[in-house]
Amino acid sequence: MSISWSIRLIFTLFMVSYSYPEWGRALEAPSDIFILAGQSNMAGRGGVRHGKWDGNVPPECRPNPSILRLNPQLQWEVAHEPLHTGIGPPKTQGVGPGLAFANEVRSKGSMSVVVRLVPCAVGGSKISAWARGTPLYNELVRRTNASLSQGGGRLRAILWYQGESDTVRYEDAKVYKDNMEKLIIDLRSDLGLPTLLFIQVALGSGEGKFIETVRRGQLGICRLPNVKCVDAKGLRLEPDKLHLTTIAQVHLAHKLAAVFLAAHQSCTMKTHTPFDLY
Repeated sequence: MSISWSIRLIFTLFMVSYSYPEWGRALEAPSDIFILAGQSNMAGRGGVRHGKWDGNVPPECRPNPSILRLNPQLQWEVAHEPLHTGIGPPKTQGVGPGLAFANEVRSKGSMSVVVRLVPCAVGGSKISAWARGTPLYNELVRRTNASLSQGGGRLRAILWYQGESDTVRYEDAKVYKDNMEKLIIDLRSDLGLPTLLFIQVALGSGEGKFIETVRRGQLGICRLPNVKCVDAKGLRLEPDKLHLTTIAQVHLAHKLAAVFLAAHQSCTMKTHTPFDLY
């Protein structure tokens, strides 16, 4: 990150949070909570080249005092890019879909005043690394429970973007669907939310040659109740041909927001009651 960008970021965060009463109200306001999980394209590598982030933050990803993130110390703070800073092993982070998603949801009809994001994604992780009882699974559940216990709020959805590492070996790719279905069932059970909305991203790239095998599994999972899918195929990639560019991440975020808001509208029309996903 350049010095000039660091200065701009510090100034932006100061301007966003200079009014303590405003930020204090955000901590107490009704909240929508979203879990961000998966691997590097969810964590965000937009703008990362040769191990360095270019510092470019589009308007759609700018900080907002009503959008918070749960930091590694399990404390709420104003969200800013890179959203996954400090989450998982040390890696260069860039722009992901989370903050643009939150801004879009707020602008198009968030049910609450505040959007709270819980970053949990870890680059290079296979689906097997997220199985019940693994460190990544346990950390996701721990952070989710912490988000619910600190300031309240409603857990609206898990946003999931993962699978690139499962495209290398056919043995991994062919069982992706089964492993993913079990993960959804286990998370809903352990969180005590049997109908929790799960929005996954179908791969647009991969580390190996079995991308379509994993994609078929991901698209098939959408037949489960309250599981939705957004397709990343065709979105622009960085030169590494694996990670989404910054602008592609914004496009993906808008797709995720559209699916979430459509699910909200559908549920409201069916029940004629305030939207609950749990």
